[in-house]
Amino acid sequence: MNIERFISKRIIKGNGSANQFSRPIVRISVLGIALGLAVMILTVSIIIGFKNEIQNKLIGFGSHIQISNYDNNVSDEPQPISKQQPFLEALKANQNISHIEVYATKSGIIKTKTDNEGVLLKGIGKDFDWKFINDNMKLGKPFMVNDTGLSKDIVISKYLAAKLELKLNDKMIIYFLTKNPHDQTSSYEQRAKVFYISGIYETGYEDIDKRLVLVDIGQIQRLNFWTENQIGGFEISIKDFNKIDKAGEEVNELIGQGVIAQTVKEVNPTVFSWLELQNVNAAVVITLMILVAGINMISALLILILERTNMIGILKALGANNGSIQKIFLYNATYLIGKGLMWGNIIGIGMALFQKYTGTFKLDQATYYVSVIPINISILNIILLNIGTLICCLIMLILPTFIISKITPVKAIRFS
Repeated sequence: MNIERFISKRIIKGNGSANQFSRPIVRISVLGIALGLAVMILTVSIIIGFKNEIQNKLIGFGSHIQISNYDNNVSDEPQPISKQQPFLEALKANQNISHIEVYATKSGIIKTKTDNEGVLLKGIGKDFDWKFINDNMKLGKPFMVNDTGLSKDIVISKYLAAKLELKLNDKMIIYFLTKNPHDQTSSYEQRAKVFYISGIYETGYEDIDKRLVLVDIGQIQRLNFWTENQIGGFEISIKDFNKIDKAGEEVNELIGQGVIAQTVKEVNPTVFSWLELQNVNAAVVITLMILVAGINMISALLILILERTNMIGILKALGANNGSIQKIFLYNATYLIGKGLMWGNIIGIGMALFQKYTGTFKLDQATYYVSVIPINISILNIILLNIGTLICCLIMLILPTFIISKITPVKAIRFS
């Protein structure tokens, strides 16, 4: 029989007057651990959820990796590259890559009777993945891209529709500056194109919603005097975002010279640096919560030791050593920490699930890019939080148990 564990259980189950003083303090300590773990679970779930939402919005419109012409001039209208590239087969054979599609971009100005707005047209082909747009489509539907003719349909954001007072199926005119690259004597001239609104989307991410619209890639090819074989570049989707840096390096090695591959992190360094700072916030919250939980348990353990001074003296008089008595109180503390962790999991996971499936708590979408507090529940993170809290608290509790070695049997037995 493990005598230390047996005595610890007797202390935990004891209902005598010896527990009357420590009981409320112990309950407060257990509550502190429970609330601390609940806050940690919610913090990690919200931060991961928030990061995933922003990443998904950026990736939804720009994919994980973009291949374009190696051009030192930073522009929304890169020089064209050939649609037929020798590296495509190698990219399709890469196990980390899930999808490849073509794209092209061109700047334009939407003019209406009431207002005008600068936009960036993104030309898409038959291979475009509509999943992200469909998930964020508020009205209408995607348009079809085919080989029989150019589509005049366009998908715009809810922001642009509201600002320019446009509705579904409305006709809109976009003006462009174009120049024939094959005629060295030509100069830039203004051209206009008519489009019809087939869909209205809303991501909540202002940098996208304020300027990006989707059209048939053939429209941009015609405006730029390109052939059907010329495109702005390729967009690549990968299976695991955590491997994006490695995937970017692999793609750059495969594509050779004349073109360049950039990951979404390289295209949007400021946004991803800001998202990385959220990890610091999470670390600060977790550290503070563990410290609070540890201090609460230290206070409770010291009270338990002082309250059981008489028992400690008797055990020492019967031959128990300091290490054995320390184990008794560490077993006791482990039980209390476990109880706090159990309630912390119930509270934290319960609140996270409530928010995930009801979206009760809202956010200002203009400020935070999302309309509700996002939640991403990771079982692995919850397990790590539980194990980390338990270990840290137990380590912090080892030091106060050394007070047992200062207690002498004669004085302890007289203690009342």
